[in-house]
Amino acid sequence: MSKSTALKLIPRISSSRGYADHGWLRTYHTFSFANYYSPADMSYGPLRVINEDNIARAKGFDTHHHREFEIFTYITRGEIVHKDSLGNVEVLKRGDVQYTSAGTGISHSEYAGNKSDASILQIWVKPDEAKLKPTYYTRHHPEDSKAGVLKKIISPRENFGDKLASVPKQDGKEELIPIPADVEFFASILKEKGDSVDHTFTKKAGAENLDHGRKRLGLVQLVMSSGIRKKSESAPEGGAKLKVTAEDGSEQVLEEGDGLKIEAGEGSKLTFESVGDRAAEFVFFDMADK
Repeated sequence: MSKSTALKLIPRISSSRGYADHGWLRTYHTFSFANYYSPADMSYGPLRVINEDNIARAKGFDTHHHREFEIFTYITRGEIVHKDSLGNVEVLKRGDVQYTSAGTGISHSEYAGNKSDASILQIWVKPDEAKLKPTYYTRHHPEDSKAGVLKKIISPRENFGDKLASVPKQDGKEELIPIPADVEFFASILKEKGDSVDHTFTKKAGAENLDHGRKRLGLVQLVMSSGIRKKSESAPEGGAKLKVTAEDGSEQVLEEGDGLKIEAGEGSKLTFESVGDRAAEFVFFDMADK
């Protein structure tokens, strides 16, 4: 039996993230991005970017190019108008996940709709394989489908087997999106104080006889549900709070905008509990250590 992997909870307080205010865009960077550079925060496992953005009404990102990243947008408020070089044109709303496998190259633009500001999490993952064919997916996950559960949204491509080719691109509603990386992506909304969900870290094939042996990485990001505030502003009174508890009893309480990196062994467990006065919406990654 393998030696157990020590579990660690490593907080990333919102105010410690990179921040920029461009007038039309307020953005927080978990990892080094644009003019924010932190040698200690370049990436985490295959995760390279987590940006939490507030985009002003009818403003946004002009057409720009990406390659060799898996890029997905989790929309928390308002509408995003997406256009890309594959010919996709969509208006995406709260509850939608837009996913682009950039592969050998793709260009796109993203703008907030004309009615209101939009808030998003934009995430970049480094794929396991280079020179993939560019691919585009969208999914809609209604509010109630994430309430009181940890809902899986993205899963490693290898888990789809011979069904991979038949996975719908834009009419899959709540179906899983395949990613060419050892990453699982989840979302949850804990509506009432005391509501909780559990997670057991993935055991890969061949791990049946390991006791918390091979290392997995986790990352939790608590959404700024009260609005994406300026860096100089404190977390709101009466805002969302999330307590993360490991099976060894260690715990960390997150306020809106806070994140938490986790080092764990396969099969180890976490509990997420809402401990604030507002519904706690968060995303969670279960990833390979690389």
